[in-house]
Amino acid sequence: METRVIKKFKYYDLIMAAFVTVLLCSNIIGAEKVVTVAGFSFGAGILFFPISYFFNDILTEVYGYARSRKVVWAGFGAMGFASFMSWVVVSLPPAQGWIHQSAYEVVFGQTPRIVAASLLAFFSGEFVNSYTLAKMKVFTTGRFLWMRTIGSTIAGEAADSLIFYPVAFYGFWPNDLLITVMITNYVIKVSWEVIATPITYKVVGFLKRKEHEDYYDKDTNFTPFSIEV
Repeated sequence: METRVIKKFKYYDLIMAAFVTVLLCSNIIGAEKVVTVAGFSFGAGILFFPISYFFNDILTEVYGYARSRKVVWAGFGAMGFASFMSWVVVSLPPAQGWIHQSAYEVVFGQTPRIVAASLLAFFSGEFVNSYTLAKMKVFTTGRFLWMRTIGSTIAGEAADSLIFYPVAFYGFWPNDLLITVMITNYVIKVSWEVIATPITYKVVGFLKRKEHEDYYDKDTNFTPFSIEV
């Protein structure tokens, strides 16, 4: 019987932890707030969420789609648990004399609609991003990393934005604000990926050298409904 050798990586778990941390910050801290800077209105989550695509690109490029898929599921589970526990804590009756319940509800009392939108958009966008990059890597035989990272982000962020904002805020925000924030956030997210390209090259190059890995998804099962590596 052939024994399958499981490769051990030095930095994979650290990147997974960083990825999940960024997602939790994005979902809890910045999901609902809209800010205006220099005349542009955008969601505060933009400060965090593009970084998750940065990590997803690195994971898929170096370790392959299957290992990236496992990290996406870890992030999905963390977001779901954090959202559920936020609801539990907000719902618990406050102690007599504790005067901050209303403020706590404003900050952490995400509606089920926003939670559903966040999870659905995250699930769809991250897998579209990872799938696109993996396929482009095989198609380009590993050349043009910038094309893969930017192209996958264009696809993934489009899926994310087109799902999250209408599901979360249609009928709650004015339509013009919803469209403005959705388009502005999308442009900023993609622009962030373009600006971060030199950093992506350095991180990817470092990891490929240190991990001795440069995975090509030639025979990968691309179903998102698995955590098998």
